[in-house]
Order: sequence, then C-alpha cells, then structure tokens
Amino acid sequence: MRICYALLSPTFGMHQYTADIANRMAYAGHEVHLVTTTFLPRDRYAPMVTIHTPLSATSTGFSAEGLRLRDLRRVYSAICDLQPDLIHFTGPHLWNVGLVRILAARDIPIVHSVHDLDPHQGTHFGALLRLWNRLIVHSTQHILVHGQRYRDRLNASGVPAEHVTCTPLLHLFVGQPWMQEAWRLASQVRYEPWALFFGRMERYKGVDRLLTACAMMSNAATDTTRVVLAGPGDLAALWCDPIPRGVEVRNRLISDDEALDLFRRCALLVLPYVDATQTALIAAAYFFRKPVLVTRTGALPEYVEDGHTGYITEPDHPASLARCLEAMVSDPIRLAQMGSAGRLWYDAQRAAETRTMTEMYQRLANRESVKMPVGSYAMGRRSG
Repeated sequence: MRICYALLSPTFGMHQYTADIANRMAYAGHEVHLVTTTFLPRDRYAPMVTIHTPLSATSTGFSAEGLRLRDLRRVYSAICDLQPDLIHFTGPHLWNVGLVRILAARDIPIVHSVHDLDPHQGTHFGALLRLWNRLIVHSTQHILVHGQRYRDRLNASGVPAEHVTCTPLLHLFVGQPWMQEAWRLASQVRYEPWALFFGRMERYKGVDRLLTACAMMSNAATDTTRVVLAGPGDLAALWCDPIPRGVEVRNRLISDDEALDLFRRCALLVLPYVDATQTALIAAAYFFRKPVLVTRTGALPEYVEDGHTGYITEPDHPASLARCLEAMVSDPIRLAQMGSAGRLWYDAQRAAETRTMTEMYQRLANRESVKMPVGSYAMGRRSG
C-alpha cells in the first residue's frame, strides 16, 4: 500500500505523532511518503519514510501564511504526483479543508485525525478551530480520534459509526536515534520519591493547581524534591507566587536524553489538567512502568484503570491532588506494582492500535467501506 501522510505545519508534537504512525507503517513494508514543510524535525522519522517538502511553513496555518496559495498548489501537486492509495492528514492546517475536498473529488480515500474537538483554555484561534473542525468533519471521508468519548460524540451528532475510528494516543516523545535507548532504560527504572510534570507549561494543564497542591503537602517546609516541573512555557504567566519548597523547576525545552532520564527515575507522572482532550504522556509513563495521577477531564480517564495503573482525581481540586501525591510517593512497592500493570496496558493497547490502524487503512484503500458523501455532515449534523 502506498500511504501519503500530510502534515503542513512544523508543530513538533504533531510531527512526533505523525512519525510514530508513518514509521510503523514503513517498518511493516508499506511505501510511506510524508508531504510537509521544510521546517520539520527530521530525526523523528525513519529512513524508509520518503519526505517531500513543497512548502516552507513556520506556523500552524491559522495565520497570514495561509494566504500563500502558490504553496497550496505545490502541496496539491506533490500529493497527486505520488498517486497514493490513501492519504492521512495527521494535524490541523487551514488548507486541509480545501485539500480534502479536491482530493476526495479525485476518488482518493482520506483519513483525517481530529485531535481537539474543542479548543483548550487560552488557545489562540479558538473560534477558528471550532469552525475548522466542523468543516473537516463535514468534508472528510474518515475521522480518527483518540478518545472513545469523542467517537461517541461524533456518532451521537450524526456521523455514522463506520466513518469514525478510535485508538488511544500511544506515541513516545523521542526520535528514531533514541528508541533503542528508550527500550533499554525502560527495563532499568527506579522509583525515586518525586512526581514528574512533563511538557509545555500552559494554562489548561493546571500547573497553578499543581503548585498549590505542592504548597499544601505536609513536607512543604523541607527542601526534599517532591515534584519536578519539566518543560518550556511562560511559567510566570501561570504562577506569580514563590515556587513552593520541594518543587524543582526545569522551565526549558527538555532534550530526549534528559526526558528519558526523568521518566526512568521518577516515581509517577502527574497530569493536573483542568481542560484536556487526550495525551500521549500517559502511554509514555506506562512504557517506563510508571503509574499516573490524572484529573477527570477529556479522555484521560479512559487511559487509566483507577487504583490499578494510576489514580484519577477531580480537576481544579488541589487538596485532593496533594493527598494523592503524598500517598503515592510514599509507597514504592505499590508504585512498582501499578507501573507493571501500566506497562501491560501499554503493550496490549499498542498491539491493538497497530491492528486497528492497519485494518482502517486497508478497508479504505480497498474501497470496502461506504464513503461519506462530501458535504453530507457538519460535525455530525446533516447540512441539508
């Protein structure tokens, strides 16, 4: 099967997501191509993935760059020249709506991943994203989501079940050169007595709630590290008080080797999100045999077997977060048990995800599924 992945923005997280899928399909023997911007993280992709860069985008496309129609024509020509059996648009871009429509007219099967049906708190272009989502679901033959609640939501609003596939979000955060090291370190984990918050520090991720919880913990008066915050972002915009004692802040871009070390050593991963869709960080924690502490928001509870692979707390409740953090960090035997259960969950879900993705591609490429008529649905509601 000749598969074309299309990702027109340089967004790092979207490339990690795309690379994970593209690399696996390439290793499985498919002919895999990526149409993208010149500003991509090439080290995320395996050598077997052929990369085409007909544009030089530096943003997500929801900006003035979206007016460069000459680049849009180049992207369209690059995709058509490949004569793919199937196209998978893996991330958002303003141009995707038009491309999906004109490529569907050429009878090319199309999958589009929809990552966020609703914009996060503080996200730029929130209203535009809602409109873009409606147009994409309106136009695309098949939608891929990463939470059952989002599949149910689309189905309930009128999108047929056969036009939506759901898999968990399972990609890791390291590039190809680091994968072997990740597997090695995953078998040499420790459970040091501190929790890890990892990723870009943004308002919807509840960093301020986590810091409030840290200030409430019974050992807050000591200098012993209990929580490590690791990731870039404007922390000053989220927290204006002094950092609580026991919190180590690494407010910068974290390299792959540093990230691997953090996941190998931490006791657990904490995700105090107040507004989420899903995250691949839960799978990363499970890969390293670490339990998770998450809030009940978005699809996060679907990824956690409460009390078995981690714990679920209510969002925007720092006191509960503090109590749960203290209890988990102080019980290394229980942490190891839950971490092992998490790794079993990861391995089973990873195998199932690969089967689901392969079956979805084959079904669409062989035209065995009924195609969604272009213009029939808009976020699940019939437009006529």
